[in-house]
Amino acid sequence: MASTEEEWSVSANDAVVLSMVRPGSDGIETVAEFSPTFTYPIFGEAEQIFGYKELEIGIQFAAHDGSPHVDISYKKKFPGVKSTQALDLNKTLKEFLPPSAFQQDYDERLQNERAQWTPPGELVHKYSKKGQDFEVWAGSLLDPKVKQLVNNVQILVLFYIEAGSLLNLDEVDWSLDRWRVYFVYEKATPSTAAVSSYTFMGYSTTYRFWRYAVPRTQATQGSIIEHFPNLPSISPKQLDSRLRVSQFLLLPPYQKSGHGSQLYQAIYNEVIADQTIYELTVEDPSEEFDQLRDSCDWKVLEPQFRAAHLAIDASKPAGSKRIERVPTAVLLPLEVLTSIRTKNKIAPRQFARLTELYLLSLIPFSHRSTGGASLTKLKLQKHTNKDVNDRIYYWWRILLKQRIYRKNKDVLRQADTEEKFNGLEDSARGQEDEYEGLLMLFALRQASAQGLTGNGESSIPRKRPVVEDDDEEEVGELEVSMPKRARP
Repeated sequence: MASTEEEWSVSANDAVVLSMVRPGSDGIETVAEFSPTFTYPIFGEAEQIFGYKELEIGIQFAAHDGSPHVDISYKKKFPGVKSTQALDLNKTLKEFLPPSAFQQDYDERLQNERAQWTPPGELVHKYSKKGQDFEVWAGSLLDPKVKQLVNNVQILVLFYIEAGSLLNLDEVDWSLDRWRVYFVYEKATPSTAAVSSYTFMGYSTTYRFWRYAVPRTQATQGSIIEHFPNLPSISPKQLDSRLRVSQFLLLPPYQKSGHGSQLYQAIYNEVIADQTIYELTVEDPSEEFDQLRDSCDWKVLEPQFRAAHLAIDASKPAGSKRIERVPTAVLLPLEVLTSIRTKNKIAPRQFARLTELYLLSLIPFSHRSTGGASLTKLKLQKHTNKDVNDRIYYWWRILLKQRIYRKNKDVLRQADTEEKFNGLEDSARGQEDEYEGLLMLFALRQASAQGLTGNGESSIPRKRPVVEDDDEEEVGELEVSMPKRARP
């Protein structure tokens, strides 16, 4: 039986072929073709399909509205022996695709595409790259057209976002209205006049979490009390909320070209403009999304940190090596930092990381571990070191460890002293390595933009933190998501 299973099994990742298509002058033409990264949510952990030879599962998506179509072909099918049968592919895929994906008149329906078709929702962002125009449209899941588009394409989440899941589109209106979806489109003159000028590139879903807060104005508070118990109809958009990025996906042909940053920026711009949104959070981010988010947030915060003259105050060496607690309020202007964070609506942990990144950038490279600074000497002299840069670097590492400890104190309290020390040290070292990689990447990008370097690429050193982080406010998925990892 084992040999039979091996003989009739094929890799689901190899068998599935995804493509974007549109009507052309000579029939249906392929705009882009690509392969999935994951298939286990559909075909199981082994990502194997039993019962076929030379199997190909083609899933086409209309370039404008993402309407899907399944086309299955194979050379041979396992005849079946008692309970051992070939996998029913249509039955399996019907759990993840709308019924229209299995109808046979797909080419005809696609040929009847309306040239005046535009994406659902409202246009919220426009940009151009290399002479091409792109647009970001956004709308609530309460909008039937937005809902239908998501239903058409959300199987892509399973193919590209590790541990991704489909949205429940049958929720009550109140819940659906808490979802806002952002679609990225390329807009170009089509090859024929009967074809839409829009080509779907990817999308992101965001969700409002209600946040208890004191009413912004007494008038707002009074208006609700006056109508009690006959309260007026209230939309989720009227309530103070945190906005969470839940899914974030760009199709493979459009990755690594800056479109992810534009999509994130479109979301962030709306967050800043909406007085009911307190802060932007992200759900379970991948490494790629982390880097994209860090890069976008850095562009926002770095000029403001510079304008505020943010720095660690280690002007005077302490007289004693023994300290009872970290003098955070002395080292950093906490009120200034709080003001910058709340103004920019960035979640606390993300803001703390960008603050640490900026403060590290101020320390001369030769006084940092990566630049050859002696950690042994640093640990011996601590904050009594005569060199102000060494004192700043010492306090920077202490502040970093303090944040990591506070975030993971419940886990660390259960460890013995040596495990606690090693875990904290490894986590801090891993985080510092990541920061150094980001600073190198930002410097190369800046140099590339100024024409000082060739390609603007860099390999970023990464070490996985030992200490786990269970921050429930941090989510996300990216320009195609890779395996997730804990971050300090």
